[in-house]
Amino acid sequence: MKESSSGRLIIEAVHYLTGSPVIITVEGERIASIKKTSGTVSSGLFVSPGLIDNQVNGYNGVDFSDESLDEESMMLAVEALWKEGVTSFLPTVITNSHKSLIRNFSNLKKALENDIIIKSIPGFHLEGPYISPLEGFYGCHPSQHVRKPSWDEFMEYQKTAGGNIMEVTLAPELDGTESFIRLCRKNGVIVAIGHTNASREQISAAVEWGARISTHLGNGCANLIDRHRNPFWPQLANDLLTISVIADGHHLLPEELKVFYKVKGPGNMILVSDVTYLTGMPPGKYVYLGSEVVYTDDGLVRNPALNCLAGASLPLRTGVENMMRFAGCNLGESLNLVTVNVARVLGLTDRGVLEPGKRADLILFELNDSKISVRQTILAGKQVFTSA
Repeated sequence: MKESSSGRLIIEAVHYLTGSPVIITVEGERIASIKKTSGTVSSGLFVSPGLIDNQVNGYNGVDFSDESLDEESMMLAVEALWKEGVTSFLPTVITNSHKSLIRNFSNLKKALENDIIIKSIPGFHLEGPYISPLEGFYGCHPSQHVRKPSWDEFMEYQKTAGGNIMEVTLAPELDGTESFIRLCRKNGVIVAIGHTNASREQISAAVEWGARISTHLGNGCANLIDRHRNPFWPQLANDLLTISVIADGHHLLPEELKVFYKVKGPGNMILVSDVTYLTGMPPGKYVYLGSEVVYTDDGLVRNPALNCLAGASLPLRTGVENMMRFAGCNLGESLNLVTVNVARVLGLTDRGVLEPGKRADLILFELNDSKISVRQTILAGKQVFTSA
């Protein structure tokens, strides 16, 4: 990458979709042009849109639900995410007391006052508290705070968040869900189905009312379920639902990833990391969500008391690598699950695609045996990370 005398960025790399050498010109915050070239790329680096993660609970020792969250700690998390090629993400807070959620969104809103941070955060994701109260289905969420949806309560959170809550994950079988989902859609809030024991009729109704995403499908569920009548099949079968999955090698088996991708197709699936503050921390025992969790050296985070996974710790890049290894996807197909598809389902029309006019959120990386090594990250036309 070099800068021209006029201040434009000139990037020579291999296009992640075509495998052909290209020259990308960046002017200001936007991609000005993309031209094929007959030459070779001396660096051997690939270029793709920056990664987009719609479920990040924390990172690099920073918990987005911690009462001490401030602009400085958020910046530490953002910079660590840039190193992994993530240029946009939704800070995610989960089920908690009303008082705690008000505090969480107040802290997150304050962090957005930073001009750099706000470029990487298009909105927030509220996962819960309107989820199933049944053991197993609420996962590691604190069950004492699980409750039915309340639009008035949600609007308190939205006001506190400065209108930045972009996505809500809920269980559609709860009383009051229909009006809540319809109001979300009317007010531009994306509704996702998750941590649910809903029937096929309830899932179908939720989609009719406006739900469009399935949150980490295959997880947030009891270990023992009916092999026919369970929440998975209706979500896989509904073409209006885009499923999100955690492809870290712990939450789903390779065969599940392959089947999910085959069923939903390349356009109706996205990857999420669902990482917690433990990402970047040394393995050991920690307290998360009020309980002791064990974090192993292979990236597994488990709550022994509840006998369940307690979020994840591996970066979104790992999911891209695993889709190539386990599901037979090529590089372009895998990366579209964390770029193009996520931008589409979140309505981020200014990013996620290598096209002139789009925001210049880009990553340059090496690829060796399905292993991605990020070398440079560009956010809105400015380099925010380099490994050099």
